[in-house]
Amino acid sequence: MTHSYPTPDQPLKIGTRGSPLALAQAHETRARLMAAHDLPEAAFEIVVIKTTGDDRTLIDADRPLKEIGNKGLFTKEIEEAMIEGRIDIAVHSMKDMPTVQPDGLLLDCYLPREDTRDAFISRHVKTLADLAPGQVVGTSSLRRRAQLLSRRPDLNVVEFRGNVQTRLKKLDDGVADCTFLAMAGLHRLNMVDVAQSAIAPEDMLPAIAQGAIGIERRADDARMAEMLAPLNDLATTQRLAAERAFLAALDGSCETPIAGLAVIEGGEIWLRGEILRPDGSERLSEEGRAPIADGADLGRDLAAKLRARAPADFFSWL
Repeated sequence: MTHSYPTPDQPLKIGTRGSPLALAQAHETRARLMAAHDLPEAAFEIVVIKTTGDDRTLIDADRPLKEIGNKGLFTKEIEEAMIEGRIDIAVHSMKDMPTVQPDGLLLDCYLPREDTRDAFISRHVKTLADLAPGQVVGTSSLRRRAQLLSRRPDLNVVEFRGNVQTRLKKLDDGVADCTFLAMAGLHRLNMVDVAQSAIAPEDMLPAIAQGAIGIERRADDARMAEMLAPLNDLATTQRLAAERAFLAALDGSCETPIAGLAVIEGGEIWLRGEILRPDGSERLSEEGRAPIADGADLGRDLAAKLRARAPADFFSWL
């Protein structure tokens, strides 16, 4: 390495949200950096930063995310800390990340992607298909709400916010009969047994970049670029290039009813994408294949096809 390593006296500061899942992702990043550079744990400091989306009063009130803000809801304060030099890198769930980073910041390191599927969570119902008409489903995700109502308009969908532990408590309190979480988060928290079942992409296409962890840095920080380079997973980078280009071309955010999943098969990338009205009354989908190197172009092409098919008022909610 051409730059100096962090030390216990001058640790590398890792910025993160404070939820158990966010901390687990920060700890994984730290462990990978320790292994890649043979450094002690004391050479790193995990800095917890509260974001707008973490406001406890808004979570407890099940306030819809669209009422609080939109793009950058879970990232703005963390990125401000990095721009100001209070942290060196930031660890993010990529499904929360806007497609454009603030000036001076760069996202070019992705850890190996986890399970991309959604998890069906309930105390007494085994699968999504087993839900009876009128049962209450809790979710704060516009994507999941729209997908569910598209297939099962007979269900009652209510706002349901919070981290894994908060949502499980709300189920126990009878707020809803079931909810959804990402399988990736349950894996990272060693809580897979919480899921009654995993939902196949054919039944619920996941959020863009679901299951992926991204590490953001300052664009001019050559030291961090060198330290992060060994951590970057090429396959995840290639898949996210297609998915995030698709999202960007649709002007989407983490709170837009857009879904997509890219899979590498041989020398090709296979991308599926869909857009929905928030009430689930209309769903449009496209898929395509291209050489891996053309993944981003494939994403933009699929987005253009969906825009061409969508009625004039389809994107009125953007």
